[in-house]
Amino acid sequence: MSILIETAYMPPIDYMKEVIGADSIVIEAFETYTKQTCRNHCTIYGPNGMQTLTIPVIKVNGNHTLTRDIRISDHQPWQRTHWRSIETAYNNSPFFLFYQDLFAPYYERRFNFLIDFNLELLHLLLRIMKLNRIIRTSVEYVKSPSGIRDLRGILVQKRTEQSGQQPRYIQVFESSHGFIPGLSVLDVIFNLGPESKDYICS
Repeated sequence: MSILIETAYMPPIDYMKEVIGADSIVIEAFETYTKQTCRNHCTIYGPNGMQTLTIPVIKVNGNHTLTRDIRISDHQPWQRTHWRSIETAYNNSPFFLFYQDLFAPYYERRFNFLIDFNLELLHLLLRIMKLNRIIRTSVEYVKSPSGIRDLRGILVQKRTEQSGQQPRYIQVFESSHGFIPGLSVLDVIFNLGPESKDYICS
């Protein structure tokens, strides 16, 4: 089954579960961009609890900007800030040292468009889980597509309702703030390593 889904930055676990379960993925590129979602936000578990990382973006056509045209703003050193936050959050996790060299280059290279950055990270996440999936972007906006599972508007909110159903795993700062479900898939990868795919699909 193919799925149609929005782009997401270091997506939440529920999003990745759908990606893993699909044969092919179509990323919606022709929707009108919506702010305050996982398109340019992800949540990690830092020393003070849940922490949101936000990619600053430029809507070149204001509120009518299509997702494919959303540019990443370089007016602030967001990549350095994000990577430092990720290091602080996961440096003591079991698998951070194992995976850090795979993620670090994405916080050094310059990317012009949000959808391109997110797509490259999605390919990386699948490689880490040793999965091959066909991923492409849409060529037009179709309100009610046929022959594809339409997941648009379901999985890219900052916090999904399904996240409360996720089974517990050990998190770095759990002793201070308890178990937090529904975080970025980064939390699972750095804490569970090679078991990440099995956890996400459970």
